[in-house]
Amino acid sequence: MAIPLLGYPLSTQNGRVSNLAGDNSTVQSQLYPSSAAGDDTSRSDMDAVIEQAYRQIFFHAMRSDREPFLESQLRSGNITVRDFIRGLLLSERFQQGYYQCSSNYRMVDQVVGRVLGRPTHGDAERRAWSIVIGEKGFTAFVDTMLDSPEYMESFGYDLVPQQRSRVLPGRPLGEIPIYQQFPRYGTDWRDALQDRAPINQGAPSERLEVAATWVNEEPPAFALKLWLGLFAVGGFEILRVLLTIVGAMLRN
Repeated sequence: MAIPLLGYPLSTQNGRVSNLAGDNSTVQSQLYPSSAAGDDTSRSDMDAVIEQAYRQIFFHAMRSDREPFLESQLRSGNITVRDFIRGLLLSERFQQGYYQCSSNYRMVDQVVGRVLGRPTHGDAERRAWSIVIGEKGFTAFVDTMLDSPEYMESFGYDLVPQQRSRVLPGRPLGEIPIYQQFPRYGTDWRDALQDRAPINQGAPSERLEVAATWVNEEPPAFALKLWLGLFAVGGFEILRVLLTIVGAMLRN
């Protein structure tokens, strides 16, 4: 039997903020352009929407990380901005660059921040959604986020998600955007990469010193190749001498 979504209390860092989920009036995402196809203004507006979506999900997308098929579908009107966001979250770039190098807890922080435009409500919400990821998978988690009333009321089908933070009196700026708060992976993945790194990734002198040492009572690779080469040359020379002697004996 599937485990239902656990309940979690709402929380905020500032007691003066009455709407814990954020204020929709602060959302300033660019609307999906509705001009006629081929219009220069519509094309430039669509470019801005696509770039804003990449920035929200990836922070920065190189040319090789872009999704030309999804962009084409969005430009032609076959999918909505919401579908485009879903495609980016389920893309190979996001899977390899974010999902595979993060724990379920960290993925909850990443996706909630990027999709709902707010930080998580503490460890209780992280636990609740991490169970969904572990039980139903990452795709089901993304679909639940995009189908949630909070997302639909805040962004709907035609708005790119963005940070929903209140600008309080005395503060000229709101919170730092989520895509700038969270690096692509945490310290645990960084430490694991360092542990798996080859031991000969140092300076040339260091690599030569490492290569010249015996490992597990075995000679270094270059010494083994040199020995095999000398063995082959010596064997060929011995065979040549024996053939010469045999030829001389047969002539006599």
